[in-house]
Amino acid sequence: MTVDISVIRAGQMYRYFLRQTVVGDGRRLARTPLREAQEQAGVPVGRWMGRGLAALGLAPGEEVTESQLRNLFGERGRHPYADRIEADLLAKGASPKKAFKAGALGRRVMVTGVDFVFRPQPTIYLLWALGDEETRRVIEAAHERAIERVLEWIEDEVAVIRYGKDGIYRVRPPGGLVAARFRHYEARSGRPLLHDHLLLSVKGQRLDGKWGSIHTTALHENTVAASALYNELVAAEVCETLGLATEPRTVTHGRRPVMEIAGVPHELIRWTSRRSDQIAACLAELEHEYVTAVDDDGELKFLPVVSERARAKLNQIAARKTRPPKQKTHPLAQLRVWWKTSAILTSGVAVDIINSLLEHARAAAAAIRARVAAVVEVALAAVDVTATVFVMNDGGRFHRRHLLAEARRHLALVLRGRRRDPGLDEQVVDTALAAHCMDISEPKTVRGLMSDYRLYTARMALTDPLPSRRWQPTAAPDPNQQPPASPDDADAHPLPLEEGEWDISRVPLRYDRAVIASTMLAAQLRTARRTGRAMYDVTAHQKAAMPEQLLVPLPDADPDVEAERLDDEPQTVLDLTAVRALQNARTDQEALGYTAEQMRHLMDSVTEMVDRGRVLRQRYANQDEAPAPHPVREDDQRAHHPQQPSPHRGPTAGY
Repeated sequence: MTVDISVIRAGQMYRYFLRQTVVGDGRRLARTPLREAQEQAGVPVGRWMGRGLAALGLAPGEEVTESQLRNLFGERGRHPYADRIEADLLAKGASPKKAFKAGALGRRVMVTGVDFVFRPQPTIYLLWALGDEETRRVIEAAHERAIERVLEWIEDEVAVIRYGKDGIYRVRPPGGLVAARFRHYEARSGRPLLHDHLLLSVKGQRLDGKWGSIHTTALHENTVAASALYNELVAAEVCETLGLATEPRTVTHGRRPVMEIAGVPHELIRWTSRRSDQIAACLAELEHEYVTAVDDDGELKFLPVVSERARAKLNQIAARKTRPPKQKTHPLAQLRVWWKTSAILTSGVAVDIINSLLEHARAAAAAIRARVAAVVEVALAAVDVTATVFVMNDGGRFHRRHLLAEARRHLALVLRGRRRDPGLDEQVVDTALAAHCMDISEPKTVRGLMSDYRLYTARMALTDPLPSRRWQPTAAPDPNQQPPASPDDADAHPLPLEEGEWDISRVPLRYDRAVIASTMLAAQLRTARRTGRAMYDVTAHQKAAMPEQLLVPLPDADPDVEAERLDDEPQTVLDLTAVRALQNARTDQEALGYTAEQMRHLMDSVTEMVDRGRVLRQRYANQDEAPAPHPVREDDQRAHHPQQPSPHRGPTAGY
């Protein structure tokens, strides 16, 4: 994800933001005015954002002052001009209590805001760091516009104010929200990292004019969807303005591909991520400690495999343990000179490519746009999105926000940096809910009755039976195993482990996005061809999302016979001409060389998906009406904490 979130609490945490975050992650000397500290650090001043500024007497783009920050975030949610309001009332003879109350925005809270960190994809900020001034300005403008769009989406679709007994009433803040944005230029390692901190206040005004607090849990729950929206917007803006295109790149095998600017060498991305090797080494140590940890009785505390949840937690611990101290900040002009010099000397990329990185990326974009057509078919996109979300979520249960995040990823993959029509992501989600999802909600609280918290599962089922295979942990490699004779045999004959390395078993990853969704769709296409009824009119397709190997006709199908048969069939039959055109089209995934191990993981994931779907359909087919919900009070300022790996007390421990 390229959008992170953390809470801001009045007290020590707020002072941390005031000392370091507002001055480019440097260290602000005591008693140094904010504006002077920002000039010394070489970072721009903070700017106000949000539609809620008018209610506070602020304007978009206005400079953020220290007193405004202190009142809104440090004084438990007071008016940014609370000092002025209080002084005016005292001068008019008002009591100190009344004057203090006039400067408050509703009741005082401890969690005064959340910190959203927006950073573009590595290839985008590499173009920003190594390109010319015009490229830098274009990327910064696209970055700012994407943040504005995400904030508008949060105001319109995510943020809610709870009020009433047990918080049973919820309302969108009609006047919008208030946020302060601060620009940073570099990472702790000194490498380029364009990113902005958006300090979003939890204070919002209701229709009756009273001030309430934004439910922070809703903000945490929609962070993934916000990140997908930001990625899509900033990439489309940069690509359309500079004539570029994006391509999927696999960072970790078995995980989601990330969309990066085509033509930017991967070695430059490695050059920016100095800490990744340190984190990977530390993570290997932590995983070894995890699988070998024993309790007082000498029994294993956790499972002897590392689940995805446990690995994510261990990765956070490794990142904290390898986190370097913050360095002194420098002006951007000086940093850009240092970055280009360092990239030329240490990245291993040719000097002419670094000096003409934008032209190199434009050439790659021209080749991609000539080869891959950006065609979005909503019906087929809904299939892909539903299948992926179904597989990725434990138990096959998901909410609407999961579909929305995946729809935005899907559109970014298909469009390759082109702008999409407004509302297309919502259209894909609505189609997926209507055609392929089943509501299995059993609400026990008022919150469960809301549309945002309805629980769904997929109604899909593969027609072709699949063998019921289950994953088994891999055996330890033979230390006497010989190296493979050729690269093609590398998977069949793995290299022996070196001294100090461990073979740590991991639960297979659930994600093989295009293959799983395309397998389901291919099965539906075969069924439609055999039965003479088509589920979809396949006249266009997301070529970037479906490997063409999975659309090959059945072995006993003769193309000439099929063409003659189509002449006599009704118009509703599947258009095999379009299918054959897809088979002959070039895609970026046409050279997928799936190994036996990858296909085994695919088969296991699809089998598990089908089994879970069958169980869920049987469970909820004759579902009785849910009992009347009863309100359950939840803390309005409850922060989100990831679940710790559980001790080994049962067959599912560690998951």
